[in-house]
Amino acid sequence: MREWAEFDLQEGEGGPVLVVTGPLTVSSIAPLDYRLREIDSLHAIDISGATNIDTVGAWVVMRASTDLDARIEGASDKAKRLLDTVESCSSSADITPPRLNLVERVTSSVGERMFGWAGGVVGVVDFLGATMLALGSIIRHPRRFPMTALVRQFELVGVSALGIIGLMSFLIGIVIAQQGAVQLAQFGAEIYTINLTGRLAFRELGVLMTAIMVAGRSGSAFAAQIGTMKLTEEVDAMRVIGVSPMERLIAPRILAAVLMMIPLGFFASVLAIVGGAFIANFALDIPFFTFLQRIREVVPLTDVWVGLVKAPVFGLIVGLAGCYQGMQVSGNAEEVGKRTTMAVVQAIFAVIVLDAFFAIFFTEIGWG
Repeated sequence: MREWAEFDLQEGEGGPVLVVTGPLTVSSIAPLDYRLREIDSLHAIDISGATNIDTVGAWVVMRASTDLDARIEGASDKAKRLLDTVESCSSSADITPPRLNLVERVTSSVGERMFGWAGGVVGVVDFLGATMLALGSIIRHPRRFPMTALVRQFELVGVSALGIIGLMSFLIGIVIAQQGAVQLAQFGAEIYTINLTGRLAFRELGVLMTAIMVAGRSGSAFAAQIGTMKLTEEVDAMRVIGVSPMERLIAPRILAAVLMMIPLGFFASVLAIVGGAFIANFALDIPFFTFLQRIREVVPLTDVWVGLVKAPVFGLIVGLAGCYQGMQVSGNAEEVGKRTTMAVVQAIFAVIVLDAFFAIFFTEIGWG
């Protein structure tokens, strides 16, 4: 049974004396600590009856002595050494540091974020360079090409995503056609719903929504898988046995994301148009196959090329973000979740920003 530290308040010659008995250790001091805080005045603290004492017990006694301006009596040699040590380590500094004013806090926070973003950009560029070197090494030594891993990533990134991407694109096509028809009906131009659906699907929403979906599915998976391997020291083990993680882990995933984004983006665009044709058949009385035939006439081939050009670039961004954040994992399992979230957010943000630049670029070269 645990023995607790106790005290008895007695009257002495100079005033009340606190007589402490029992062990003054971390496992027995808690009740005494709470009761000491309720005492208002004290002349002395007698610890001659303490059976044992450690640093925590010495700190509690020293704190009570300082707060109540009471001297300590009956201390053994061990207790004196501990009390002297605790007293020498005491500090009068505030527990909570003074808070900066609003302007300084905002400036400091903005500066830290800017430096963090700059460091992140430098890190991603450095990671891209390392990836290019790994791919160059594989090209020089084709027998080291991880074909099995690449095919596996093709399945995970591309084939497994066909269902969800197809359904998403089909529903987006329905929404575009339906909402576009409602707005164009105000001008008696419902027929231009075909133009709206076709050009948006091939040029923007097909590849953009596919990139966002791949970032959520595969980008997060890349970060979580590689991050877990970092925590379990599998990546370090690969380096020890002479296997390059960049060649075996990073290159197949990035190649799969880049190459599979092209058919996935085209597939999503086609399904969006099919969705638009489906709803137009009921809402606008435009026959399904007439809608599809009209798409061939109103959508220029340049819109298809715009989507196909953007797709591998978006795939590169998604693959880089996922693999880079996975390789930054260290410390604990919480870091895996944090880096996975960062991978998805960064990939989606970068894809949307780059899509805006692509829109301006293709307009300037006459593909608007």
